[in-house]
Amino acid sequence: METLSYLQQLIDQTILGISLLRFIIAFVVLFIALLLKRVIAHIFTKTIFKAAQKTSSQMDDILLKNLNKPAEFLVVVIGFYLGIEILQLPNQPTNLDQLARNGVQVLLTFNLAWFCYNMVSLLEHWLGHWAVQTESTLDDHLVPFIRKSLRVFIVFLAILFLVQNLGYSISGLLASLGLGGLAVALAAKDSLSNIFGSIMILLDRPFTIGDWIKAGDMEGTVDEIGFRSTRIRTFAKTQITVPNSVLMNMSIDNFSQMPKRRIKLTVGVTYDTTPTQMRQAVAAIKQMLREHPAIHQDFFLVNFTDFGASSLDIMVYCFTTSTVWGEYLDAREDVCLKIMETVESIGLEIAFPSQTLYVHDIDSEKPETRTNQ
Repeated sequence: METLSYLQQLIDQTILGISLLRFIIAFVVLFIALLLKRVIAHIFTKTIFKAAQKTSSQMDDILLKNLNKPAEFLVVVIGFYLGIEILQLPNQPTNLDQLARNGVQVLLTFNLAWFCYNMVSLLEHWLGHWAVQTESTLDDHLVPFIRKSLRVFIVFLAILFLVQNLGYSISGLLASLGLGGLAVALAAKDSLSNIFGSIMILLDRPFTIGDWIKAGDMEGTVDEIGFRSTRIRTFAKTQITVPNSVLMNMSIDNFSQMPKRRIKLTVGVTYDTTPTQMRQAVAAIKQMLREHPAIHQDFFLVNFTDFGASSLDIMVYCFTTSTVWGEYLDAREDVCLKIMETVESIGLEIAFPSQTLYVHDIDSEKPETRTNQ
């Protein structure tokens, strides 16, 4: 009896006007909520995820992955709410009950925003699957743009809901933003320029992801066209982030849009070449290009063009069928080697820089000739 009496006295004790029994019940409810959180996580991992993996569609996998954590967190928030209801927090001298309820509303808003933020990836997957089936590349770039825009919009709405749940007036906040609109516009000028720049890049399409471009001193392949900037991967494997407003106003050289690559060579032969040998060399090089599988046959030129300082110059102008850098270099190398073989077969020599110096001897009728190489 004394033990029961002692327990009754202990339970009847109050903290902040709340009996200890209520604290114990609230703690038990919160503990059960945390336990249910673990149970839900186990069910998702061991049962639901495995069942979703057996289906052919990936939509259910993405949905469950995005639903998992917010569902677990929702159970904890419900536990907090039930605990507040059980405690019946006092209103005086500080309204603890209202503060606790506002905290629960903040957690619920955060949980809902978290779920919506994650669900954007489900929409992105569906849009990406649809964009792959179209021939246009514009929608391929719009998908990540839409994803980022929706997530920014969700975060903005969540902040507005939080402000409203905390008892502040949204209309007053928007009005204050209107009064400071000029300052906001000036501060956001660069951000708005970048947004419009990204829209113009997506609509005008001077380049796409994966293209090899050169803009000013920057050269590389396009990694990502973002909401604010474009990322370019250089050939040194560094990444350059360029604001879209800057990139929009630059001249962009898109090497990936070349239908073919140019080869331009000047082959110099020695001055002891006869006109007949020169004609044979030009005709032989033309025939070699005509039979070369890597050379585009629509247009090429081979002509004796100049009397150079130390050589007779033959211009070779043609295009490769492949625009891939490695394949282009292989074709250029093969053309150079075949030109060397052609010149050698005719009995000519490739010239190299040399100077001929004529020294006139006054006592001799003929000048002395010296050649410096």
